[in-house]
Amino acid sequence: MKKLIAQFMKFGIVGVLAFLIDYGLMVALTEFFGVPYLISNTISFIVSVIFNYVASMRYVFERRDDLSRHREFITFVVLSVIGLILNDLLMWVFVSLWFIDYRISKFIVTFLVSIWNFVSRKIFLEKR
Repeated sequence: MKKLIAQFMKFGIVGVLAFLIDYGLMVALTEFFGVPYLISNTISFIVSVIFNYVASMRYVFERRDDLSRHREFITFVVLSVIGLILNDLLMWVFVSLWFIDYRISKFIVTFLVSIWNFVSRKIFLEKR
């Protein structure tokens, strides 16, 4: 249990850094460059996923011996695409249907999608 808690804490630190990249880029693209929020959300999410992959596989999860780096990356990308779909769908619901400001919505959506990210990566990418 201690190992899982420590791992979740590392995941949280990497997640906070990825969120800062994600949130900062999304707001900058929307506010300074006039990019619509769903497009800036998608771009910033993709950039943060690249950072998250490198940091997570280096500091959070133990590599599976039976999974090549290529398959590991493909699996990470597939899981991240599902996360992106959830992210964009939830952002659309919060902003366009429930009329919650996109900057506030991003905090809520990030929390919800991070649950998917941790559980799916733990199941599919970590050494058993």
